[in-house]
Amino acid sequence: MILFLAARPISPPPTHPALPPPVRRPRRRSPYARLFAVPGARAFTAANLLARLPMGMLSVSAVLMIAGGRGSYALAGSVTATGLAATALVGPWTARLIDRHGQARIAVPATAVAALGSLSLLLCVHAGAPDWTLFASYAATATTPNTGGMSRARWAHLLRADPAARHAANSFEQAVDELCFLLGPLLATLLCTAVAPEAGTAVAATLLLTGVLLFAAQRRTEPPAVPRPPGRPGSPLRAPGLPPLLLTFVATGAVFGSLEVVTLAYANAHGFRAAAGGLLALQAAGSGAAGLLFGLLPPAARPARRFVHCAAAMAALLTLPLLAAATGAPLLLAAALLTAGTATAPTMVTGMGLVQSRTPAGRLNEGMTLAVTALLAGIAAGSATGGWAADHLPSPATGYAVPAAAAALALALTAATSTRAPQEAARRT
Repeated sequence: MILFLAARPISPPPTHPALPPPVRRPRRRSPYARLFAVPGARAFTAANLLARLPMGMLSVSAVLMIAGGRGSYALAGSVTATGLAATALVGPWTARLIDRHGQARIAVPATAVAALGSLSLLLCVHAGAPDWTLFASYAATATTPNTGGMSRARWAHLLRADPAARHAANSFEQAVDELCFLLGPLLATLLCTAVAPEAGTAVAATLLLTGVLLFAAQRRTEPPAVPRPPGRPGSPLRAPGLPPLLLTFVATGAVFGSLEVVTLAYANAHGFRAAAGGLLALQAAGSGAAGLLFGLLPPAARPARRFVHCAAAMAALLTLPLLAAATGAPLLLAAALLTAGTATAPTMVTGMGLVQSRTPAGRLNEGMTLAVTALLAGIAAGSATGGWAADHLPSPATGYAVPAAAAALALALTAATSTRAPQEAARRT
């Protein structure tokens, strides 16, 4: 038996078919990580952030410096209003030159003129020069190029074959705008009150010039200049669907301008004036966070329809501050402003995308500057209307009806724009 077992061939152990190696799926990178993987993107974004921060500093610094030196907020407001009007006139022409001749060639000398205007304003206030010199000096700052528009133009050039990445880039740029208009006034106020009344203007002019110089030095990401071809319309205002879209930017700007003034007046009337900046910061924070999250969504197949939906959300959420203010509870108002802010950035991102798509080729900087000009006009009108409401309406809480009404107007104009633009484009084709 033992010999039999020893002589019996030993069969090999059963084998199993080899299992395939586990498939490793590549990690899905966030849209923002893919953005900054583009060569040169980090450099021009950092430089543009430095150049864009003064946008939230210049007007606040000028008001504090003039009011501190001349003792008149009326004079300070008139000077800054003059600068705003000059920017509305000069800004689109500067942007057109940038489109035709290139960002570095035009933005650097235009920024130098603006920085000299700020320096002149500082010296005139410090030396007690006549009032008309303040108006002339601040009007010179109107040559400041649209730094946010130049950054968006670079993204549009670098990502021209990737709509999803362009959507993420527009969302990121909107969040940067919110950050700059959140930090800029705070930094300006700190410098003017803790250092010297002239410190805010001096630092803002230095940051602006330094940032634009660094931004212009990033030549490999600069979009090519596009000279004006003969026979083509010279202004994006003639592009189908763009003029009515700009009207919605005016109404949206009125939301921003009135919301700021009404919140300041409400906080002052209820005894928590020191917290007004925090309330406005919450609104900006909600908008910035919503902008970043919005960039994670895929681009819309029908952006005009999405624009209507975003405007509808903005109109609905901006009724919350009106309801919260009626209770007199600051914490409830803070929550309402934070929630209301979440609808503004998606509206702006989608609107800027439509501006880019409706602006003729080679006129992108000009088209986006027109959108910013429309926003500034709306902010000015909203500030004036919000101030009137704060002074004349029976309760400070009812002042929040102004931004709510402006948002409803933006929705109505947006709905009209979304149906009119395709019809105009079809007739032209």
